[in-house]
Amino acid sequence: MKPISNFFLVITLCIAASCSTKMATADAVKDHINYLASDELKGRETGSPQIAKAASYIENQFKVHKVSPYFENYRDDFQSNGDRAFNIVGVVEGTDPELKNELVVIGAHYDHIGTKTAKDGDSIANGANDNASGTTAVLEMAKYFGKKRSNKRSLVFALFSAEEKGLLGSKHMAKRMKESGADIYTVFNIEMIGVPMTTDYLVYLTGYEFSNMAEELNAVADSLVVGSLPKAKEYQLFKRSDNYPFYQEFNIPAHTISTFDFTNFDHYHGVNDEAELMNMDHMAKVINAMIPAIERMSNTPTKVITLYE
Repeated sequence: MKPISNFFLVITLCIAASCSTKMATADAVKDHINYLASDELKGRETGSPQIAKAASYIENQFKVHKVSPYFENYRDDFQSNGDRAFNIVGVVEGTDPELKNELVVIGAHYDHIGTKTAKDGDSIANGANDNASGTTAVLEMAKYFGKKRSNKRSLVFALFSAEEKGLLGSKHMAKRMKESGADIYTVFNIEMIGVPMTTDYLVYLTGYEFSNMAEELNAVADSLVVGSLPKAKEYQLFKRSDNYPFYQEFNIPAHTISTFDFTNFDHYHGVNDEAELMNMDHMAKVINAMIPAIERMSNTPTKVITLYE
Protein backbone atom coordinates (compact mmCIF):
# COMPACT_ATOMS: atom_id res chain seq x y z
CA MET A 1 0.00 0.00 0.00
CA LYS A 2 0.99 3.63 -0.48
CA PRO A 3 -0.61 5.60 2.38
CA ILE A 4 0.06 9.08 0.95
CA SER A 5 -1.38 8.39 -2.50
CA ASN A 6 -4.25 6.42 -0.95
CA PHE A 7 -5.03 9.40 1.23
CA PHE A 8 -5.39 11.62 -1.81
CA LEU A 9 -7.47 8.94 -3.53
CA VAL A 10 -9.90 8.94 -0.61
CA ILE A 11 -10.08 12.74 -0.69
CA THR A 12 -10.74 12.68 -4.44
CA LEU A 13 -13.53 10.14 -4.00
CA CYS A 14 -15.02 12.14 -1.16
CA ILE A 15 -15.10 15.29 -3.26
CA ALA A 16 -16.79 13.41 -6.10
CA ALA A 17 -19.31 11.80 -3.76
CA SER A 18 -19.83 14.70 -1.34
CA CYS A 19 -18.51 13.12 1.83
CA SER A 20 -20.89 15.20 3.91
CA THR A 21 -23.49 12.53 3.18
CA LYS A 22 -24.25 10.69 6.35
CA MET A 23 -23.18 7.06 6.19
CA ALA A 24 -24.19 4.24 8.55
CA THR A 25 -24.64 4.93 12.25
CA ALA A 26 -24.75 2.48 15.14
CA ASP A 27 -28.34 3.53 15.83
CA ALA A 28 -29.46 2.76 12.27
CA VAL A 29 -27.67 -0.59 12.41
CA LYS A 30 -29.37 -1.38 15.71
CA ASP A 31 -32.83 -0.62 14.32
CA HIS A 32 -32.36 -3.10 11.45
CA ILE A 33 -30.85 -5.83 13.62
CA ASN A 34 -33.46 -5.52 16.35
CA TYR A 35 -36.24 -6.15 13.85
CA LEU A 36 -34.64 -8.73 11.59
CA ALA A 37 -33.41 -10.81 14.54
CA SER A 38 -36.53 -10.34 16.67
CA ASP A 39 -38.56 -13.23 18.07
CA GLU A 40 -41.44 -11.98 15.91
CA LEU A 41 -39.60 -13.24 12.81
CA LYS A 42 -38.89 -16.65 14.38
CA GLY A 43 -35.54 -17.19 12.68
CA ARG A 44 -36.64 -16.22 9.13
CA GLU A 45 -36.83 -19.74 7.73
CA THR A 46 -37.33 -19.87 3.97
CA GLY A 47 -40.98 -20.51 3.11
CA SER A 48 -42.31 -19.28 6.45
CA PRO A 49 -44.76 -16.39 7.03
CA GLN A 50 -42.03 -14.76 9.11
CA ILE A 51 -39.48 -14.50 6.31
CA ALA A 52 -42.22 -12.88 4.24
CA LYS A 53 -42.32 -10.16 6.92
CA ALA A 54 -38.57 -9.73 6.59
CA ALA A 55 -38.96 -9.46 2.82
CA SER A 56 -41.61 -6.75 3.21
CA TYR A 57 -39.31 -4.86 5.55
CA ILE A 58 -36.49 -4.97 2.99
CA GLU A 59 -38.81 -3.90 0.16
CA ASN A 60 -40.02 -0.96 2.20
CA GLN A 61 -36.43 0.12 2.89
CA PHE A 62 -35.73 0.04 -0.84
CA LYS A 63 -38.84 2.08 -1.59
CA VAL A 64 -38.10 4.70 1.06
CA HIS A 65 -34.56 5.17 -0.20
CA LYS A 66 -35.51 5.23 -3.89
CA VAL A 67 -33.87 1.95 -4.84
CA SER A 68 -35.77 0.64 -7.87
CA PRO A 69 -36.76 -3.00 -8.50
CA TYR A 70 -34.14 -4.79 -10.61
CA PHE A 71 -36.65 -7.23 -12.13
CA GLU A 72 -40.35 -6.52 -12.81
CA ASN A 73 -40.76 -6.04 -9.06
CA TYR A 74 -38.55 -6.49 -6.01
CA ARG A 75 -39.29 -10.21 -5.63
CA ASP A 76 -37.28 -12.72 -7.62
CA ASP A 77 -39.39 -15.87 -7.16
CA PHE A 78 -38.15 -19.45 -7.10
CA GLN A 79 -38.95 -22.77 -5.48
CA SER A 80 -37.11 -24.03 -2.42
CA ASN A 81 -37.88 -27.69 -1.78
CA GLY A 82 -41.50 -27.16 -2.73
CA ASP A 83 -41.88 -23.84 -0.88
CA ARG A 84 -42.30 -20.47 -2.56
CA ALA A 85 -39.22 -18.38 -1.93
CA PHE A 86 -37.97 -15.04 -3.18
CA ASN A 87 -34.83 -12.99 -3.32
CA ILE A 88 -35.37 -9.26 -2.86
CA VAL A 89 -33.46 -7.34 -5.52
CA GLY A 90 -33.12 -3.59 -6.10
CA VAL A 91 -30.93 -1.41 -8.28
CA VAL A 92 -29.48 2.08 -8.26
CA GLU A 93 -28.85 2.78 -11.91
CA GLY A 94 -25.45 4.14 -12.86
CA THR A 95 -25.05 7.72 -14.01
CA ASP A 96 -22.78 6.99 -16.99
CA PRO A 97 -24.57 6.10 -20.25
CA GLU A 98 -22.05 3.36 -21.04
CA LEU A 99 -20.80 2.15 -17.66
CA LYS A 100 -24.34 1.82 -16.26
CA ASN A 101 -24.67 -1.40 -18.27
CA GLU A 102 -21.97 -2.97 -16.09
CA LEU A 103 -23.29 -4.26 -12.76
CA VAL A 104 -21.77 -4.45 -9.31
CA VAL A 105 -23.80 -6.89 -7.21
CA ILE A 106 -23.84 -6.25 -3.45
CA GLY A 107 -25.47 -9.12 -1.62
CA ALA A 108 -26.26 -10.96 1.60
CA HIS A 109 -28.69 -13.70 2.56
CA TYR A 110 -31.61 -12.68 4.74
CA ASP A 111 -32.92 -16.15 5.60
CA HIS A 112 -31.90 -18.26 8.60
CA ILE A 113 -32.83 -21.67 9.98
CA GLY A 114 -36.02 -20.87 11.92
CA THR A 115 -36.48 -22.84 15.13
CA LYS A 116 -34.67 -25.77 16.69
CA THR A 117 -34.64 -27.82 19.89
CA ALA A 118 -35.23 -25.49 22.82
CA LYS A 119 -32.36 -24.48 25.08
CA ASP A 120 -33.35 -22.92 28.41
CA GLY A 121 -36.83 -22.45 26.99
CA ASP A 122 -35.70 -20.68 23.82
CA SER A 123 -36.22 -22.43 20.47
CA ILE A 124 -35.78 -19.48 18.07
CA ALA A 125 -32.52 -19.32 16.15
CA ASN A 126 -32.75 -15.55 15.62
CA GLY A 127 -29.79 -15.30 13.24
CA ALA A 128 -28.56 -11.87 14.28
CA ASN A 129 -24.99 -12.46 13.15
CA ASP A 130 -26.07 -15.01 10.53
CA ASN A 131 -27.13 -13.03 8.62
CA ALA A 132 -29.19 -10.10 9.82
CA SER A 133 -25.79 -8.40 10.11
CA GLY A 134 -25.01 -8.80 6.40
CA THR A 135 -28.57 -7.84 5.46
CA THR A 136 -28.21 -4.69 7.54
CA ALA A 137 -25.02 -3.78 5.71
CA VAL A 138 -26.69 -4.14 2.31
CA LEU A 139 -29.65 -2.01 3.44
CA GLU A 140 -27.37 0.76 4.72
CA MET A 141 -25.34 0.72 1.51
CA ALA A 142 -28.53 0.84 -0.55
CA LYS A 143 -29.68 3.81 1.52
CA TYR A 144 -26.40 5.65 0.93
CA PHE A 145 -26.27 5.11 -2.83
CA GLY A 146 -30.01 5.60 -3.23
CA LYS A 147 -29.48 9.12 -1.95
CA LYS A 148 -26.06 9.96 -3.39
CA ARG A 149 -26.37 8.51 -6.91
CA SER A 150 -22.57 8.72 -7.06
CA ASN A 151 -22.12 5.48 -9.02
CA LYS A 152 -21.36 5.40 -12.75
CA ARG A 153 -21.92 1.63 -12.89
CA SER A 154 -25.27 0.27 -11.76
CA LEU A 155 -25.38 -1.19 -8.26
CA VAL A 156 -27.60 -4.23 -7.73
CA PHE A 157 -28.59 -4.83 -4.10
CA ALA A 158 -29.58 -8.47 -3.62
CA LEU A 159 -30.94 -10.09 -0.46
CA PHE A 160 -30.93 -13.82 -1.03
CA SER A 161 -33.29 -16.41 0.41
CA ALA A 162 -32.65 -20.14 0.92
CA GLU A 163 -28.92 -19.73 1.47
CA GLU A 164 -29.34 -22.08 4.41
CA LYS A 165 -30.98 -24.61 2.06
CA GLY A 166 -27.92 -24.81 -0.19
CA LEU A 167 -27.44 -21.38 -1.80
CA LEU A 168 -30.70 -21.88 -3.70
CA GLY A 169 -31.57 -18.20 -3.99
CA SER A 170 -28.23 -17.07 -5.34
CA LYS A 171 -28.05 -20.07 -7.68
CA HIS A 172 -31.43 -19.11 -9.11
CA MET A 173 -30.55 -15.45 -9.49
CA ALA A 174 -27.11 -16.05 -11.00
CA LYS A 175 -28.62 -18.39 -13.60
CA ARG A 176 -31.43 -15.95 -14.36
CA MET A 177 -29.01 -13.07 -14.83
CA LYS A 178 -26.73 -15.19 -16.99
CA GLU A 179 -29.64 -16.16 -19.24
CA SER A 180 -30.66 -12.51 -19.58
CA GLY A 181 -27.15 -11.50 -20.73
CA ALA A 182 -26.37 -9.33 -17.70
CA ASP A 183 -22.87 -7.86 -17.65
CA ILE A 184 -21.80 -8.41 -14.04
CA TYR A 185 -18.46 -6.85 -13.23
CA THR A 186 -18.05 -8.20 -9.70
CA VAL A 187 -19.98 -9.55 -6.71
CA PHE A 188 -19.44 -8.24 -3.19
CA ASN A 189 -21.22 -10.45 -0.65
CA ILE A 190 -21.49 -9.82 3.10
CA GLU A 191 -21.78 -12.54 5.73
CA MET A 192 -21.63 -12.46 9.54
CA ILE A 193 -20.07 -9.09 10.40
CA GLY A 194 -21.71 -8.67 13.81
CA VAL A 195 -18.63 -8.93 16.03
CA PRO A 196 -15.00 -7.78 15.55
CA MET A 197 -12.18 -10.08 14.57
CA THR A 198 -9.14 -10.70 16.73
CA THR A 199 -6.70 -9.64 13.99
CA ASP A 200 -4.98 -6.49 12.76
CA TYR A 201 -7.48 -6.04 9.94
CA LEU A 202 -11.17 -5.25 9.92
CA VAL A 203 -12.62 -8.00 7.68
CA TYR A 204 -11.39 -10.98 5.70
CA LEU A 205 -12.20 -11.93 2.13
CA THR A 206 -13.11 -15.46 1.12
CA GLY A 207 -11.25 -16.66 -1.96
CA TYR A 208 -8.61 -14.05 -1.17
CA GLU A 209 -6.11 -15.73 -3.48
CA PHE A 210 -8.40 -15.82 -6.55
CA SER A 211 -8.42 -12.13 -7.48
CA ASN A 212 -7.07 -8.70 -6.64
CA MET A 213 -10.28 -7.61 -4.92
CA ALA A 214 -8.65 -7.32 -1.48
CA GLU A 215 -5.92 -5.11 -2.95
CA GLU A 216 -8.52 -2.89 -4.58
CA LEU A 217 -10.63 -2.69 -1.42
CA ASN A 218 -7.57 -1.66 0.55
CA ALA A 219 -6.66 0.95 -2.05
CA VAL A 220 -9.15 3.41 -0.57
CA ALA A 221 -8.00 2.95 3.03
CA ASP A 222 -5.04 4.35 4.92
CA SER A 223 -4.59 1.04 6.75
CA LEU A 224 -5.01 -2.69 6.14
CA VAL A 225 -8.79 -3.13 6.13
CA VAL A 226 -9.16 -6.44 4.26
CA GLY A 227 -7.03 -9.50 4.95
CA SER A 228 -7.13 -13.26 4.55
CA LEU A 229 -8.08 -15.95 7.05
CA PRO A 230 -6.42 -19.38 6.83
CA LYS A 231 -9.50 -21.11 8.26
CA ALA A 232 -11.64 -19.60 5.53
CA LYS A 233 -9.55 -21.47 3.00
CA GLU A 234 -9.44 -24.61 5.17
CA TYR A 235 -13.24 -24.72 5.41
CA GLN A 236 -13.71 -23.63 1.77
CA LEU A 237 -15.88 -20.68 2.74
CA PHE A 238 -15.50 -19.28 -0.77
CA LYS A 239 -17.81 -22.05 -1.96
CA ARG A 240 -20.23 -21.84 0.96
CA SER A 241 -21.83 -18.43 0.52
CA ASP A 242 -23.84 -16.60 -2.11
CA ASN A 243 -20.84 -15.26 -4.00
CA TYR A 244 -20.04 -18.71 -5.36
CA PRO A 245 -22.93 -19.28 -7.83
CA PHE A 246 -21.99 -16.03 -9.57
CA TYR A 247 -18.37 -17.11 -9.79
CA GLN A 248 -19.52 -20.37 -11.34
CA GLU A 249 -21.95 -18.81 -13.84
CA PHE A 250 -19.92 -15.75 -14.87
CA ASN A 251 -16.28 -16.58 -14.04
CA ILE A 252 -15.85 -13.14 -12.42
CA PRO A 253 -14.39 -11.87 -9.14
CA ALA A 254 -17.12 -12.79 -6.64
CA HIS A 255 -16.21 -12.81 -2.97
CA THR A 256 -17.62 -12.57 0.55
CA ILE A 257 -16.40 -10.40 3.39
CA SER A 258 -16.89 -11.56 6.97
CA THR A 259 -15.62 -11.00 10.50
CA PHE A 260 -16.57 -14.43 11.88
CA ASP A 261 -13.14 -15.95 12.52
CA PHE A 262 -14.17 -19.21 14.32
CA THR A 263 -12.93 -17.84 17.68
CA ASN A 264 -15.03 -14.71 18.25
CA PHE A 265 -18.59 -16.06 18.18
CA ASP A 266 -19.88 -19.26 19.78
CA HIS A 267 -23.51 -19.22 18.63
CA TYR A 268 -23.43 -20.21 14.97
CA HIS A 269 -26.89 -21.67 14.12
CA GLY A 270 -27.75 -21.49 17.81
CA VAL A 271 -30.63 -19.98 19.75
CA ASN A 272 -28.26 -17.49 21.35
CA ASP A 273 -27.42 -15.68 18.09
CA GLU A 274 -29.28 -12.64 19.41
CA ALA A 275 -29.30 -8.95 18.52
CA GLU A 276 -28.00 -7.98 21.96
CA LEU A 277 -24.69 -9.72 21.22
CA MET A 278 -24.00 -7.67 18.10
CA ASN A 279 -21.45 -4.87 18.22
CA MET A 280 -23.31 -2.04 16.49
CA ASP A 281 -20.34 0.33 16.43
CA HIS A 282 -18.20 -2.33 14.79
CA MET A 283 -20.85 -3.03 12.17
CA ALA A 284 -21.18 0.66 11.33
CA LYS A 285 -17.39 0.84 11.02
CA VAL A 286 -17.34 -2.07 8.56
CA ILE A 287 -20.13 -0.59 6.46
CA ASN A 288 -18.53 2.84 6.39
CA ALA A 289 -15.16 1.37 5.44
CA MET A 290 -16.70 -0.53 2.53
CA ILE A 291 -18.83 2.27 1.06
CA PRO A 292 -15.86 4.20 -0.44
CA ALA A 293 -14.52 0.92 -1.82
CA ILE A 294 -17.82 0.19 -3.54
CA GLU A 295 -17.92 3.76 -4.78
CA ARG A 296 -14.53 3.22 -6.39
CA MET A 297 -15.64 -0.11 -7.92
CA SER A 298 -18.54 1.65 -9.54
CA ASN A 299 -16.56 4.59 -10.94
CA THR A 300 -13.23 3.41 -12.36
CA PRO A 301 -13.08 3.87 -16.16
CA THR A 302 -12.12 0.20 -16.64
CA LYS A 303 -12.73 -3.01 -14.70
CA VAL A 304 -9.75 -2.98 -12.34
CA ILE A 305 -10.85 -5.97 -10.25
CA THR A 306 -9.76 -9.07 -12.11
CA LEU A 307 -9.30 -12.78 -11.52
CA TYR A 308 -5.75 -14.04 -11.27
CA GLU A 309 -4.61 -16.28 -14.09
